[in-house]
Amino acid sequence: MSASADSNPIDASNKITSMFYTYILKSLKDNGLYIGYTSDIIRRFNEHNSGISKATKHRKPFIILHIDIFETRSEAMRKEKYYKTGKGREFIFKTWYY
Repeated sequence: MSASADSNPIDASNKITSMFYTYILKSLKDNGLYIGYTSDIIRRFNEHNSGISKATKHRKPFIILHIDIFETRSEAMRKEKYYKTGKGREFIFKTWYY
């Protein structure tokens, strides 16, 4: 049984397609949240914890509370924008924040 092109992360030209991630981090220093999106979740998480990211360098270390995976950048950006709204933050606190 062969996988369809829609479900396979390798497209017709045998290139791995990019995935995009919306992520929620929790600072172990101040218990605050950081919400962002990226195409390379491992690199971005390491940037936050190493102090490379200006936005979070004074709040490290971080743990990952949640990651969403999307096929398009626009979907990841839309989810990031939602999480940064009042309703989105309410959802985060009810679902993952402890």
